[in-house]
Amino acid sequence: MDLAANLTLTTLAVAFEACVGYPQGVFRAIGHPVIWIGRLIALADRCLNHEDRSFATRRALGFFALLLLLAITGGGAYVLSLGLATLNLPRPAGLALTALIASSLIAQRSLDAHVLSVADALKEGLEPGRVAVAKIIGRDVENLNEAGVACAAIESLAENFSDGIAAPAFWLALGGLPGGVCYKTINTADSMIGHRTQRHAAFGFAAAKLDDLVNFFPARLSVLWIVIASVFATGASPQAAWRIARRDARGHPSPNAGWPEAAFAGALGLRLGGPRTYAGVKIDDAWIGSGGEPCLQDIRRALTLYRWACAVHWTALTLLALVIAQA
Repeated sequence: MDLAANLTLTTLAVAFEACVGYPQGVFRAIGHPVIWIGRLIALADRCLNHEDRSFATRRALGFFALLLLLAITGGGAYVLSLGLATLNLPRPAGLALTALIASSLIAQRSLDAHVLSVADALKEGLEPGRVAVAKIIGRDVENLNEAGVACAAIESLAENFSDGIAAPAFWLALGGLPGGVCYKTINTADSMIGHRTQRHAAFGFAAAKLDDLVNFFPARLSVLWIVIASVFATGASPQAAWRIARRDARGHPSPNAGWPEAAFAGALGLRLGGPRTYAGVKIDDAWIGSGGEPCLQDIRRALTLYRWACAVHWTALTLLALVIAQA
């Protein structure tokens, strides 16, 4: 596919996912592509990442495993694309079918639902809020107060706007279905093995670094979508979103996650980030933003901003597709 066709594919995929998400019936019947990818990553981890091997050997094997995973998943997506082309469907029908498959790589509805469930649970009490937020974050939740639960939910919403929506759409637009699948493979590998733990510091090194690379431009583009969305979201400030993103994003331990998080913090007038605990180990991360601590109502404000950002993102994709198609 050329760029114009890829952009049309991406626009349709984002729209399909926004309308229907990933149907539960399909999930129960065949699972989800991310689950399939995760099983391959877990298999590679079990087979190749042996602790009796040297650090250098495990790092090399991690690089080899990632290349093999990309060959399998990206190659599979390419073969699927060719197979769809051989069906000789009318072009609009073939494009729509491919976009429906590609929509499984986008996470707008599921992210919205998960964060909304945190707000609903927190309304019932602190402990239900902790249980709900534990499903979408990796930090320890036992000692989180209301502000901590709200902060974690908003940070997850902001970060995943970039790597769960803007980034897969970016790589779908550049590389079609294989590009989107390869991005999802890298991002899933980073979430599973890209940690600086004793087991994965070496084996997951390639996954972590490549994930940083493929998210570089989408993370910064996501700031633009959030700033524009702040014009429409009640009570949000586009000026503060831009200012705080430029000021605080680089203080985040991730080279990419700090950008959408800082934009959300600025737009909503909140303070995010700060110290948190992972597996009993306290991490003294920097604060992001200059506002107050978030509360239950701020989760709902963040969801409103997020929904506007998704709309802005889709509109930008659509306009770009129309412009390039006419060029």
